[in-house]
Amino acid sequence: MLIRFSVENFLSFKDRVVFSMIPGKGLLKPLHKSQSVKGIATLKAAVIFGANASGKSNLVKAIAFGRNLILKGTKNDQLIEFQNFRLDSSSMINNSRIEYEIQHKGKNYAYGFVINKNQVEEEWLYEINKKNENKIFERNSKELATTNFDLEPLLKKNKKNEEKLFLQFIAKGTPNNQLFLTEIRTRKVKENVSDINDLLNVIDWFQNVLHVVFPNDQYKLGVTSLLKDGSKLQSTFEELLQYFDTGINGICLEVIDFENVEIPSDLKKDIENDLNGVKEDGNKIILVAPNNMTYIFSKTKDNIMAEKFMTKHKSTGTLNEVKFDTNDESDGTNRIIDFIPVIIDLLQGENVFIIDEMERSLHPNLIYDLFDLFLEKSSNINSQLIIASHESTLLTQKLLRKDEIWFVVKGKEGASHLHSLEEYNVRFDKEIRKDYLLGRFKAVPRIGNRANLSILQ
Repeated sequence: MLIRFSVENFLSFKDRVVFSMIPGKGLLKPLHKSQSVKGIATLKAAVIFGANASGKSNLVKAIAFGRNLILKGTKNDQLIEFQNFRLDSSSMINNSRIEYEIQHKGKNYAYGFVINKNQVEEEWLYEINKKNENKIFERNSKELATTNFDLEPLLKKNKKNEEKLFLQFIAKGTPNNQLFLTEIRTRKVKENVSDINDLLNVIDWFQNVLHVVFPNDQYKLGVTSLLKDGSKLQSTFEELLQYFDTGINGICLEVIDFENVEIPSDLKKDIENDLNGVKEDGNKIILVAPNNMTYIFSKTKDNIMAEKFMTKHKSTGTLNEVKFDTNDESDGTNRIIDFIPVIIDLLQGENVFIIDEMERSLHPNLIYDLFDLFLEKSSNINSQLIIASHESTLLTQKLLRKDEIWFVVKGKEGASHLHSLEEYNVRFDKEIRKDYLLGRFKAVPRIGNRANLSILQ
């Protein structure tokens, strides 16, 4: 679970802002709170509202950036690719800072880093509780010893001299432009030490729990390859398609000739080379083609097998079903198909989804019901659904708590700021959508004076 996220000097965020999933003082909707971990509970949902270009997407991008930096790293001869705040000359030469507070595997952690484009200036990991914190490691390019690392808590857990030396060797060999967590992930550290469980827990959270979905992403890719006729996953998928009134009766994977797949010949050759280069059968490549068709390619003995994801519709007056390609379905239906795997994963627990513009191509009633469905079915599940949205039908206390509603506002200096509805004196039974659209919470467009438009003069 995400407890808090803070960012400073990154994209449109100049000063440090904090996005918190810690419940406020309100007592309503107690089932929206997760099971407490060492005295810290979190909220299961949040919606971030704001005008166009206010910084909603930049907050999502900041969360994704840290994840990608940990999991993908930076090559030795490259700069750290990111954009700090550009509308202030001092910000252009100052460092940027990102920190995550998370819950995973029965513990709470604070992990963060300070960077510029050339190097990692600081990096830290603490185990945190409601009243105290315990250092796991710290890195500081200016204040610590010649290695720039304080590994003492880790060294105490790994008592053999060769284990201590190995950890120190990894730290000393961490490139200036690389995170220590990235180095731990990519080197065979686990096999050579007794206990780096806290580091592995945090890496696992970023790799397997945190999912960041942007408007053009197709999250269904990960689950499509697991669909099998008669499987529980397939029946759940089909139930939800019918629940959301898509008109789809079923789904299937249709085997087709690899040579007949409608993709560019050079891409087809790349897929063939990649699969032929794998020794073991069973590896799969999933592709959404430019025509919005979803294909799954796998190696079987000496052949390349191609499957196409298709939908099935009832034929009026018969018991037959008609198969549709996904590019025959509407944008809204394809959007629902994308998000059904999200619902399935959320309700399995231990997943955090951060989604930008979830409402795109979806009817307001659908996005509202999707949120309501998750919150109703997750009473005993620790998962989180956090979205950045313009969809004002979600802006109601019938659905969300005050502390689950956030606003992003861009000030006159061009910097984005965050605040929560919890900061306002709003009655629990007041409908707030109208006040939001009238600008009470500030996160709406400031439209200019038409009289000043030269086109009208």
